[in-house]
Amino acid sequence: MNSEKGFIHIYCGDGKGKTTAALGLAVRAAGAGKRVHFVQFLKGNPTSELEALKLIPNITVERPHKGFGFTWEMNDEQKRELTEIHNSLLLSAYEKMASGNIDMLIIDEFCGAYNKGLLDKNIADRVFFERPFFCELIITGREPEEQFIKAADYVSEIISRKHPFENGVMARKGIEF
Repeated sequence: MNSEKGFIHIYCGDGKGKTTAALGLAVRAAGAGKRVHFVQFLKGNPTSELEALKLIPNITVERPHKGFGFTWEMNDEQKRELTEIHNSLLLSAYEKMASGNIDMLIIDEFCGAYNKGLLDKNIADRVFFERPFFCELIITGREPEEQFIKAADYVSEIISRKHPFENGVMARKGIEF
């Protein structure tokens, strides 16, 4: 078992690159022999990074089995279903951490799911605040709760100054997804 202390990282803000930064850290950690578990919330559609992660032996991925669209497009039943999926992913991640089977846990879009009530906050708080001391924890998303910022060791805010979407350019495969 690893005896090195793990830290908490937050990649937040309204700019592009939060997931990308977390993925870069996952690749670096896996390259150093660390076992990485990558969990995605709010995303279920195929993305290019998942194809690359499949090629890296030390990285496992769990995410919703289907896309639900943007939260403002979801009906109440879809939100309930997605919340159940997120809770299941959280419990699975907690078990992996508690068992010592992973060195790093990344929860992509944690802040969005938390803020929109699309997960059980008690379970989420347990994952965040009761992680084993050796497990590195990374969360991403817009507007993290102040309690998470205070507990974090690293907080990197990515600010959007300009984005092609503002000019009608839709997300491009291999760049935004």
